[in-house]
Amino acid sequence: MKTRISKAMATRLIETGIALTSINNLDELLEFIVHEARGLTKADAGSLYIVNGSNLDFLVCQNDTLTRKVGADAERGLFTVYSIPVSKQSLAGYAALTGEALNFPDVYNLPPDAPFSFNKEFDRRNGYRTMSMLNVPMKAPDGAIVGVLQLINSLDHNGEIMPFEDDMVAVVQALASQAAVAVKNAKLTAALMDAHLDTIFRLAVAAEYRDQDTARHIQRISEYTKIIAKSMGLPGRDVILIGHASPMHDVGKLGVPDSILLKPGKLTPEERVEMEKHTVFGGKILAGSESEILRLSESIALTHHEKWDGSGYPYGIKGGSIPIAGRIVAIADVFDALSSPRCYKPAFPMDKVLAILEHDTGIHFDPDVSKVFFGNLDEIQEIHRRMKESG
Repeated sequence: MKTRISKAMATRLIETGIALTSINNLDELLEFIVHEARGLTKADAGSLYIVNGSNLDFLVCQNDTLTRKVGADAERGLFTVYSIPVSKQSLAGYAALTGEALNFPDVYNLPPDAPFSFNKEFDRRNGYRTMSMLNVPMKAPDGAIVGVLQLINSLDHNGEIMPFEDDMVAVVQALASQAAVAVKNAKLTAALMDAHLDTIFRLAVAAEYRDQDTARHIQRISEYTKIIAKSMGLPGRDVILIGHASPMHDVGKLGVPDSILLKPGKLTPEERVEMEKHTVFGGKILAGSESEILRLSESIALTHHEKWDGSGYPYGIKGGSIPIAGRIVAIADVFDALSSPRCYKPAFPMDKVLAILEHDTGIHFDPDVSKVFFGNLDEIQEIHRRMKESG
């Protein structure tokens, strides 16, 4: 019998497909896929598995009943990431292995001759009742199975559990095919981003090694800035960008002579002027790129030594005129510089470092950024300890 899809459902499917193409972050994409599939089928819960070699990685789980029961934060704690084999022994594994959709009105009553079984442990542990279940393989145009979309307990208008109807199966299969392409594209984007980031780190390390620092300083700055940016409420994409761009803050040191950069003592006023030029050198090295990361890196290189009161360099801009990324990197860089050994000084004791940062809040540092920094001090100090330079 030919399945009919309503105009409203077809329209939503098209809109969802368009939205899928705009999400590059894999975690956000997977959550969106499950959310939209549940909305299309009125499913109480849903999960998503991604093929990883010969295994399926369980990465997403959404459950409205448990969210209402224990709250969103507690509900997230009920689920852990795990892997299962791609085999016929599990429902998701069977769908991934065979490429066939599995639709059962009650998974507690599977056919006795079925090669797969349903594990009731989660239901028992959380007081939940899985009944109707639809497992749909996410099949790419080349036939490769990217993952499995699992939907649980379709609900009618009264909130009663019902089977997933044929029109729902057809819609989810269409969505799963679109999702497979989107997931493959997101993975490719992530791989390109990793390669891009690796290049950035290598260039930054080339600059930092000239003053006998190590890649750990660069890695710490990246971690500090992500913590601060996230806690300040910046969008997730901006948090990722600043984490990737901040390691380039001192790339302009490539243009500073070793006689100045490696000098163990205090710089003369003339040498200080030359040292401060590293911000402008960095801006020139990074200028003119179409890459979003490198454009942000250019801004950070130019502004991470500007000060809140306008007494910084190279341009003496102040307050909110300093880009937020520059303000964030400013406090992260000073914290790391003071708390780490340099050719011209030993590491300062942590209490002295924090006293300096507190004193310079409102002078050197944006008070709002400083507040967030101190609000996340435990996590920042843990990163400092864990990624401490050796030798």
